[in-house]
Amino acid sequence: MGNRLTAHQLALGSILVSLIVLGMKVIAWWLTGSIALFSDALESLVNVGGAVLAWFAVRYASRPPDADHPFGHHKAEYFSAVTEGIMIIIAAFLILEQSIYALMRPVSPAEWGMAGLWINAGAMVANLLWARVLIGRGGVLKSPALVAGGRHLMSDVWTSAGVLVGLGLALWSGWSWLDPALALLVALNILREGYAVVVASVNGLMDSAAPAAEREEIEEIIHRSAEGALQVHGLKTRRAGTALFVEFHMVVAGMMTVRAAHDICDRVEDAIRAELPEAKVNIHVEPEHKLEKTGISPR
Repeated sequence: MGNRLTAHQLALGSILVSLIVLGMKVIAWWLTGSIALFSDALESLVNVGGAVLAWFAVRYASRPPDADHPFGHHKAEYFSAVTEGIMIIIAAFLILEQSIYALMRPVSPAEWGMAGLWINAGAMVANLLWARVLIGRGGVLKSPALVAGGRHLMSDVWTSAGVLVGLGLALWSGWSWLDPALALLVALNILREGYAVVVASVNGLMDSAAPAAEREEIEEIIHRSAEGALQVHGLKTRRAGTALFVEFHMVVAGMMTVRAAHDICDRVEDAIRAELPEAKVNIHVEPEHKLEKTGISPR
């Protein structure tokens, strides 16, 4: 089913899943009073806010180009991802504060009970399943907001797993200091993940180039489809959310007619879009005296 979901449906699903998981983790914290489970629940609260932001961003990014935004609204998703990263970092500092306080006033593990831990384990499984859907399908859809949400959920999964193992050990050993110590580790992990999300999203806002594998694919397409041209050089790519912008110079014989050169351009554009449907291709045609020492040689 996940392979058929649209970006809009995934964003709505993320809101629903994050609310369910948050409710489960709040109950787990309420049943135990564990500061580590409190930190886990606080991270899920960030997930809810991030899911709502991603939903708005996906809707806005899908709008067609207009007079004020002739290249489209694709970068809206990066703003959502940056905001979610900042929220993650703020949550990490709040957890650090609570953890330090709890280290001075630890709660005996004997007061927790197992019900809260089982509920938290169920929430962890729900996050794991949905994170796999978001990362997999979000990558196919080239959606930075959905992929960022999936990465954050996977971080949440590892956090929950570590907390559950640690709290189980605390119950077995009676070491009350393990609870706030685990919360400190959770906070550091969340801080790392928030930093990674912000950096990746800012790179998108800064018009970072398409991945190397994608660029190599474009070069190969040009090589086999630009027959009739003398050379292609100056290839530039950039990613803007779901859109891929591709531009380059194509050198043709000076005596070639405009129609013949245009036919080559159409063939190359069609070939690129056949394999990369989201590509926006811009080709600048030049005469043979613009040949450069290096470039892509058509077959």
